[in-house]
Amino acid sequence: MARRGSSGDPTDWVTRAADDAIRHAGEGNLVTCASGISPSGPIHLGNLREFLSVHFVADEIQRRGVPVRHLQSWDDFDRFRKVPHGVDESWNDHIGRPLSAVPDPWECHPSWAEHFKAPLRDALRELGCTMVEIDQAEMYTSGAYRDQVLEVVARRHEIDEVLDRYRTKKAISTDSDEEAAAYADSVAFDEDDAGDAGEDDAADDLRNFPYKPYCRQCQRDLVTLTSYDDETTDLAYVCRACDFSGVTNLSTQFEGKLVWKIDWPMRWAYEKVDFEPAGADHASPGSSFTVGHELVEKIWAWPRPTWFRYSFVGFAGMTKMSSSKGGVPTAADALEVLEAPLLRWLYVRRQPKQAFDIDFGPEVVRLYDEWDALTRKAADPAKRDVQVLAWERASATAAAGRLPTPEVVVPFRVLSSVADVTAGSAEQISRIVSEVGHAHDSVAQLEPRLSRAMNWVAGYVPAEERTLVRDAPDSELLAGLSERESQWLDLLGEGLSEAGDLESVTALVYGVPKLARGLAVDAAPTDEVKADQKEFFRLLYRLLVGAERGPRLPTLIMALGTDRVRSLLAR
Repeated sequence: MARRGSSGDPTDWVTRAADDAIRHAGEGNLVTCASGISPSGPIHLGNLREFLSVHFVADEIQRRGVPVRHLQSWDDFDRFRKVPHGVDESWNDHIGRPLSAVPDPWECHPSWAEHFKAPLRDALRELGCTMVEIDQAEMYTSGAYRDQVLEVVARRHEIDEVLDRYRTKKAISTDSDEEAAAYADSVAFDEDDAGDAGEDDAADDLRNFPYKPYCRQCQRDLVTLTSYDDETTDLAYVCRACDFSGVTNLSTQFEGKLVWKIDWPMRWAYEKVDFEPAGADHASPGSSFTVGHELVEKIWAWPRPTWFRYSFVGFAGMTKMSSSKGGVPTAADALEVLEAPLLRWLYVRRQPKQAFDIDFGPEVVRLYDEWDALTRKAADPAKRDVQVLAWERASATAAAGRLPTPEVVVPFRVLSSVADVTAGSAEQISRIVSEVGHAHDSVAQLEPRLSRAMNWVAGYVPAEERTLVRDAPDSELLAGLSERESQWLDLLGEGLSEAGDLESVTALVYGVPKLARGLAVDAAPTDEVKADQKEFFRLLYRLLVGAERGPRLPTLIMALGTDRVRSLLAR
């Protein structure tokens, strides 16, 4: 078995998880790394950790030449639980139906489930993720799990002995809608059902029955089971929503699904899963993951998959994200402002157990600076370490190779500053960027970063922080200038005649207060000069953009051009 770190290479959490998954599968066998999600709402950046964690492990295995697949299960046969804010209240009629059977209120996809799958599929493709996808609605309704369902029902008393050790009548306390949903599915009925069913052994059996049908007439899962025949596999029920009385035959009709705490381990065995991580909510003691590990070995004799627990991802100013609550940023949102390798890097550079927040505010500029510095470090083979290994994983995949990055790398802070001043004109940005020292032949050479910078300025820089260049000189401010301030502006105007590039403009802007005190432009600044520089910079910002601060002054001056700067400073 080839091991990434066996010859002195750096190792990380991905290396170790890949080792474990390969060991679980056995020498020469296909390794199955699994992820899964219920497409009940926007699939946010917290959910993305599930997909990317599995992707990085599968990608590492593929790099070693070992056969592997990233198996993605869409839990679209889960029930529709609640109508989110902004959706017409008439969708309350669909509560209890499979997500795959709920219509898309926005009328752009075949179903509710497909509406939320599609943007994530596109984002994952851009992120370089390749997956084998499985729709659970199709698997259940096609009868693919027929034998597994019949085995579960036949051995339901053994299974119930395991569940009994974890089952509690007290409501669980959790911040996770997903885990609360899993708990609700792990017991067959609520207290009303129990009262209807009675207290005899048959009623207890039905109360904890491991399979839940959807009503044949209204497609809701709001059913009360009334009998089950082990010989015929007929399961009778009454629908509490539409009063329909029906019988579904588990051997020939495929109208429901196993409850979640049994469904998950069944699928591990069916798909021969070797690795699947779990979020902190699912991996807590007594959770669906804990129970599943015991059931998959006891009922299906499949060794529990290797795994690790990953922590929550938050968004600036927001607690842990939840899909069903809506209004949370998705991978598609992040890719509007972050290059794909950089977004990947946010997830791979940290240990899975580390929680972190994603911020689309000023933090974005710092992230790009860090990424560019790491890119320069990665160019030196002598500096290869765990940080560089994370960069390598983020920058390329075994299947797709290098992910798109700009041919000409311009610091994000420069692009965003220029985009701010030019109101997002790509051609003007391109011209100015060349003038400030980043020569290029076409706008395309600045992509995809240029578009990200423009999107970030337009969408995430608050209006009060945007740079609005004055249309005309501030005559009142200019009329009240002190003698020293007038001297500064005169020296700047004279120097702009000869300053033709960013370096010379920078030297001039910092040098004007030195010249005013009889020093050379390249002289070391005294304390008095430093104080003058602050006042001079503040004056320029007020005269040029009507604010106390703004983009770096040399960049701003280059962006405006010397003629416009002169016009705004003219007295």
